[in-house]
Amino acid sequence: MNADEFWELPEKPDMRFELVDGEVVEVPGSTWLHAALVAQIFTLIHAYARQHDLGRVFPDGLTYLLGTDPDTMRIPDVSFVPQERLPEGGPTTSYVPVPPGLAVEVVSPSNSALELRRRIHDYLTAGVSLVWVVWPEERSVSVYQGSMTPLELTADDTLDGGDVLPGFSVPVADLFELDW
Repeated sequence: MNADEFWELPEKPDMRFELVDGEVVEVPGSTWLHAALVAQIFTLIHAYARQHDLGRVFPDGLTYLLGTDPDTMRIPDVSFVPQERLPEGGPTTSYVPVPPGLAVEVVSPSNSALELRRRIHDYLTAGVSLVWVVWPEERSVSVYQGSMTPLELTADDTLDGGDVLPGFSVPVADLFELDW
């Protein structure tokens, strides 16, 4: 199946899908903790990107075309598209035809190591410059920038936006400070 065929599939209530090497793959829903972390990360990046007019930040749900022949489409938990990657003419009514500059994945209990590794590989191969993998149970972040070898950050470290979000930084511990 290609991206356009995938996009035309009817929606199924309470179900989400991605396209991986031309095959439709169901993506499980998220937990309350997962959704709270996604909201926290989105809020932090969104405030910074907006203040500095760096591009657009999107919460979970936006589909990106990451590869063709066979087509691969992924839905990061949080994504950032720098100004220079934003499509001309504004938002479209379909998937995003360019990869984001930053993709964030919050690990859920349902994520297998193999699936997570494949997801990271898909992002990096497509040209995503920066990938953050957030580990809720460990309260840590794995940072991938150009290779499958991550920089591992703990709650004592500071996460930064590198060249993708210049000047952005946040203590890793702050990602997990959720208001209840």
